[in-house]
Amino acid sequence: MIKESTLAAAVAEQSFIIDSGDYFIAKIEAGKTFRIVDMEGNQAADTLFYNANDPAERYSATDTIREQGNVYLTAGSQLRTNENNVMIEIVADTCGRHDTLGGACATESNTVRYDLEKRCMHACRDSWMLAIAENPEYGLSKRDISHNINFFMNVPVTEAGGLTFEDGISAPGKYVEMVAKMDIIILISNCPQLNNPCNGYNPTPVNLLVWNA
Repeated sequence: MIKESTLAAAVAEQSFIIDSGDYFIAKIEAGKTFRIVDMEGNQAADTLFYNANDPAERYSATDTIREQGNVYLTAGSQLRTNENNVMIEIVADTCGRHDTLGGACATESNTVRYDLEKRCMHACRDSWMLAIAENPEYGLSKRDISHNINFFMNVPVTEAGGLTFEDGISAPGKYVEMVAKMDIIILISNCPQLNNPCNGYNPTPVNLLVWNA
């Protein structure tokens, strides 16, 4: 569902540029609004969310899909935790839908999906592991890497129930905007994937904007 925001980027409290292949981790307090902008189009922002006060409570694809009755996320979607609490609500979306099934690239999956020689290529799981290692103050460990959302990524579900990775449906300047319903940790891997068309074989930066409650 396409729904535009009423917030102006110029009055955002914070703005961060996340380069392609880089990670971003931060705490966002309850009530704040944040927006992820696909700056150049067809980029995939692989994102994990945690309860900042208890990281064992985290975004759950299973609970989110079950409660909303839809495998795609867009304006109006409520992102739920593994304790079935609402942690985030999508309040604006100019892309139309976002993937919550396809998972994140890893060196192992690159090998299985593409070729043995792809194993050495950078992957989202590497970025998350680096973020956790370099930012121990957030209290996250390897075991906390779980369900993620692929913002802007196009992963259609086939009639047979399978998944396909297709050309992106986003474009330069498209965004998804959310409100935190609890204190959260956001962990983004701005996907470096070069082997499927999710980002047009050309990873590019994304912009994260945050507004006060």
